[in-house]
Amino acid sequence: MENLQIGGVSCRKLADEFGTPLNVYDENRIKYQARSAVSGFSSQQFDTEVVYASKAFSSAALFRMLGEEGIGFDVVSGGELYGVMKAGGDMSKVYFHGNNKSDEEISMALEAGVGYFVVDNVMEAGRLVEIAEKKQRETRALLRINPGISAHTHEYIMTAAPDSKFGIHIRDRKHIEEVIQKLSRSRYVKHSGFHSHIGSQIVEAESFEKALETMIGFLAELKADLGLDNMELSIGGGFGIRYLDTDKPVELGDMCARMIAAAERFTAEKNVSISKLITEPGRSMVGEAGYTVYTVGDMKTSGDKNYLFVDGGMSDNIRPALYDAEYTAVLADKADQTPEMTYCVAGKNCESGDVLIKQIRLPKAESGDLLVMKATGAYGYSMASNYNRLGRPAVVFAADGNSRLIIRRETYEDQYKLEV
Repeated sequence: MENLQIGGVSCRKLADEFGTPLNVYDENRIKYQARSAVSGFSSQQFDTEVVYASKAFSSAALFRMLGEEGIGFDVVSGGELYGVMKAGGDMSKVYFHGNNKSDEEISMALEAGVGYFVVDNVMEAGRLVEIAEKKQRETRALLRINPGISAHTHEYIMTAAPDSKFGIHIRDRKHIEEVIQKLSRSRYVKHSGFHSHIGSQIVEAESFEKALETMIGFLAELKADLGLDNMELSIGGGFGIRYLDTDKPVELGDMCARMIAAAERFTAEKNVSISKLITEPGRSMVGEAGYTVYTVGDMKTSGDKNYLFVDGGMSDNIRPALYDAEYTAVLADKADQTPEMTYCVAGKNCESGDVLIKQIRLPKAESGDLLVMKATGAYGYSMASNYNRLGRPAVVFAADGNSRLIIRRETYEDQYKLEV
């Protein structure tokens, strides 16, 4: 009987040692993705930087690993910044994002020596300049531009719609120039360039190539109108991964190489220079490296559905309920057996919508079997909650036949420790 392994460690051994639900990452897979991105995202014409979008999954252990691979960090809160600081990350390679940073977060980031702020709007630009002046702390700023590119993705994770909450629309020159002017007058905040991001789980390269063409065209307009040239440009991230066997995303390293080629082509065509091109993979760095191991509990037939219940659910993976996200799974101890049953995999949260996989063919399951969901490494743990007072799962890194705990399982005591 075959038992599924992750990082050379059997899922049964992992479950016995660390319990379930359990998030497991193949450490070497993350390193491979990081190295592929850095290798592919390289140019002889301008500087480049690969920045990990830490909202996909954040932990000090991960930050240390990626920092050793030369990766920078995209953070969107004081909490994510604190994690990078705790891990000893290079602050000069940190980009502080967000559409409503608090004064406290801005102050914290300036005092930490964060390299870049990605400015969302006119009001934020003014607050950043004012706080930097008071603290006499230098930093750089990229203005987030909404390029108006439509990408084929869920509306909740589409960020470049005309009415998006993120950035300033590319045709809103009044407010764009107002931010540029505010930053240009600052002694401490240097306007270094622009940022854009079109959405998440985008599997085709053409959307990113179109975004590059649009943003480099925008830079050419600013060069002609304002004399700005040789700016930095972040093209964001959002690269899709393989959740199902039918998904065919472009591999991360290949996607990075295609973006470099497109940027070199468009800058030549439009006679504009960029000093640095930046990309921000998150999901594509960790998503397929992550798995969630559940223990099968009760089963029942209700109407025409065969329910298979697991010891987790929407509290550790909200994406199926929130986005109708689809996953596949295997029974770890029966990976070599022929599927013979159709199941609806549901969690233990008290919600009808707590369904992880609506329909999947599996071998006949028994209580105590391990069900392993694939590609759960992004936006699983980072969006987990204590709904129904379920504790967040433990997180383990596995590589070369060894495993190590990086985040312990949350206890009942942990959940109540903030109460007074």
